[in-house]
Amino acid sequence: MQGIRFRLGAALALALLPILALGAFQANAQFRLQDQQRRDDLQLAAERTAVSVRGRLDSTTVLLQALRPEALELFCEPRLTALVQRIEGLDGLARLTPTGQTACASQQLNAASPAWLVEARSSAWFQRLRAGEDTVLARAPLRAGETPGLIVAIRLERPLGAFDGVMVAVIPLAALQPDLADRALPEGSQAALTDGDGQILTATDPEGFQLADGGGVEGWVDRARRDASAIFEADDARGRPRVYAGAALAGRDVYALLSAPAPSLLSWARLNPVGALLIPLLAWLIAFLAVMWVTERIVVRWLVYLERVAAIYARGRFSVRPVQAMNAPAEIRVLARTLDELAETITTRDAALHASLEEKDALMREIHHRVKNNLQIISSLLSMQQRALTDPQAKIAVGDTRQRISALALIYRTLYQSADLRYADARIFLTELVGQLVASEAVRGPLVTSSVEADSLVVDPDKLAPLALWLVEAVTNAQKHAFAGRGGALKVRFRVDGDTSVLEVEDDGPGVSETFRTGVGRTLMGAFAKQLRGEVEMAPAPGGGAIARLTFATPEAVTPTDPADLGTGEPPRRS
Repeated sequence: MQGIRFRLGAALALALLPILALGAFQANAQFRLQDQQRRDDLQLAAERTAVSVRGRLDSTTVLLQALRPEALELFCEPRLTALVQRIEGLDGLARLTPTGQTACASQQLNAASPAWLVEARSSAWFQRLRAGEDTVLARAPLRAGETPGLIVAIRLERPLGAFDGVMVAVIPLAALQPDLADRALPEGSQAALTDGDGQILTATDPEGFQLADGGGVEGWVDRARRDASAIFEADDARGRPRVYAGAALAGRDVYALLSAPAPSLLSWARLNPVGALLIPLLAWLIAFLAVMWVTERIVVRWLVYLERVAAIYARGRFSVRPVQAMNAPAEIRVLARTLDELAETITTRDAALHASLEEKDALMREIHHRVKNNLQIISSLLSMQQRALTDPQAKIAVGDTRQRISALALIYRTLYQSADLRYADARIFLTELVGQLVASEAVRGPLVTSSVEADSLVVDPDKLAPLALWLVEAVTNAQKHAFAGRGGALKVRFRVDGDTSVLEVEDDGPGVSETFRTGVGRTLMGAFAKQLRGEVEMAPAPGGGAIARLTFATPEAVTPTDPADLGTGEPPRRS
C-alpha cells in the first residue's frame, strides 16, 4: 500500500495541474497571436512587394503614354530601339494598328518576331484593349528560345475616342522578380508573381508554390475574392504546411504572392521552449516542491515521529513520552497528548494487573502449599495407622495408599516451588517422583538403584496426576515383586514421539507376577491409563525382569513465552 507521502504527492500533483493547464492555454494563445502576426507580416510584405513591382509597371505605363503616335512621328523604329537600349528592364517597344498589325517596333522585336506580336490581333489582351480597357498586363506567350516576359499595353484613341491601336512594352519577368530582403518576412519565405488565373509568372523557388495534390496555386485569386481574404493555407509538394498571402499589382492582371512555412504548435514550442514549456513546468515544479516541503515539515515528520513512539509502545515500553511533539501544530499536539495519556493509562493498568497477579500467585502458592501439607498430614496419619496394624495385608494396603497420597502431594509441591504456577515439566516431576519413591523404601530393605531418562514436556498440571499415580503403581509393583528381599536396578523411561508418548518402568526381577496381573494395582493402572487415553502393557525385559509400559496420547504441550517460565531458565532437554 502506498504511504502518506505518495498519496499526498499524487494529490498535490493533480491539484497543481491547473498551473500546467494555464501555461498550456497561455502558450496556445501566444502561439495564435504570433501566428496571426506572421500572417499580418506576410500580407504586409506582399503588399510592399506589390508596391515595388507596381512602381516598375507604372513607370513603364508612363513611358508608353509619352510614346503616343503623335510623339513618335518620324523615325519611329530608331527612336524605340534607342529607348530600349537606354532603359534597363525593357525587352522591346511596339505600336500596333487598330487591326493588330505592327506599325512600328524596336529593332529587338523586329529581329525576334515573337509569337505574341505576330498573333496580337487574335490575343485576349488585344481584344480587351479594343473593347475599351485603358491598360492591360498579360504574360507573353513563349516559343522555344524566347525569354519570358510581361506585356504592358495601353489603348490609343483618336480625338473623338475611336480605337486607334495599341502601344506595347515588353518587360522581362526576371526584372520583376520580387525581393526577399524584407526583414519582416519569416525565414523560409518565397515570392512569386501570378496572373489573374493564379498561374505563376515568376517565382524565387517554384517548388514553394507546388501543392501536395500535384497542382499549383491556380485559382487562389478567385478563392481570395470569394472568401474576402488574400491569405490561405496549403501543403506544399513536400507535405509541409505553408501560408500564402497575395496582393494585386495592377488591376486584375498581375498579383504578388508570398509563401512562408506555417509552424505548428509543437514546432513553435520547440522554438520557444522557455515560454511555452519550461516556465509552466518550472512553476508547477516549484509549487509542488514548496507544498511538499511545507507538508513534510508541518505534518509528515510529526506523523513519522508519533509512529516511532507507537512502535515503542507496541514493544511494551511505555516509559517513552512524545515530548518533542510539543513543538508541533495543535492537531499533532492533541494526538501526542492522547498517546501520552494512553501510555500512562496502560502503565497504571499494567501495574495494577501485575500487583493483582502477584497477589493471586501468592494465594495460589499458599493454597498449593497447604494442600501439600494436608496431604502430608494424611500420609503421616496413614503411616501411624500402618504401624499400629498387625495384619500384613492391611499394612501393605495402607502403605500403597500412603504412596499415592505422597505422589499427589509432590505435584502440589512442584507447582508452588516453580517459577510459574501455570507450567509443570514432566521430566523434572518424574525424576523427583521416582527419587522419592525409591528413597521411601530404602531404609526398609536391600539397596535399589534407579535411573530416569525422560523427554521434557511442559503440560497442564492436571495431566500429571494420572501419570504420577500410574508411575506409583508401577514402581510399587516392582518394589513388591522384583526387589523384595534382594534389591536391584529400576529404570524409568519417558519418550515423546509426536502424537504418542510412552512411559516405561523396567526392573531386573524374576519377571511378570501373575498375582499383579489380577491385583488392585493392575486395575488402578488401567484406570489411570484410560484417563490419559492410553493402554497398559506388561512385557518381559530383554535382559530379564519385567517392563510396565504405558502408551498414551501426548497431552497438548504448553509453550511458554519465556523459557524461564519453565523454572529451569534453559530450553528443554533429555536427561
